Amino acid sequence: MMPRSIAGVILAGGLSRRMGGGDKFLKVVNGQSILTHVIKRVAPQVSLLALNLNGDPSRLNNEGLPIIPDTLPGQLGPLAGILAGMEWAANLSPPMDFILTVPSDTPFLPADLSLRLFTSLGSQNSAAIAASNEKIHAVVSLWRVSLGKSLRHAMATEGIRKVKDWVEQCHPAIVSFPVTGRDPFFNINTLADFCSAQQQIGFDIN
Repeated sequence: MMPRSIAGVILAGGLSRRMGGGDKFLKVVNGQSILTHVIKRVAPQVSLLALNLNGDPSRLNNEGLPIIPDTLPGQLGPLAGILAGMEWAANLSPPMDFILTVPSDTPFLPADLSLRLFTSLGSQNSAAIAASNEKIHAVVSLWRVSLGKSLRHAMATEGIRKVKDWVEQCHPAIVSFPVTGRDPFFNINTLADFCSAQQQIGFDIN
């Protein structure tokens, strides 16, 4: 049974260097932005959904999500977005117990992602991490919001920057998802990925 206290956070705070900069999540796939595809996948699985985004939020096309900028300076990557999500969720009324984090460039996420991650959590697990094809997708994770203070300390004091380095401290449950046809965690990073998506899925890429 799913708790009501899971908030979703779509991580879109990166610089998209491999796409030449700009907001790759606003590029259109099959008539809708990549971000819209992600929202449609994640929104039914959480009680509240927000977007981790840095810079001017007016560049979005009325997606209607709360915008959460990083709470640490310096564009420190997805781990800073996870921290911002935890701190946002902790300050909600009522506060959330968990956040589900996903990247903004993964439009084919499983419909049972949140459920499977949640049900895998044991009492010793502070996080549940998705995996497929024997690869761990550390950003696609369910986190206990109570981790926020220790994560802030790790980033601000210990210099932790990579999600995989932080994950090792969380005693995570690893949840493997089946790959049938395409990997549900396929992410669009490069122009070649757009071509691959078009070939595999028959989408029109604009």
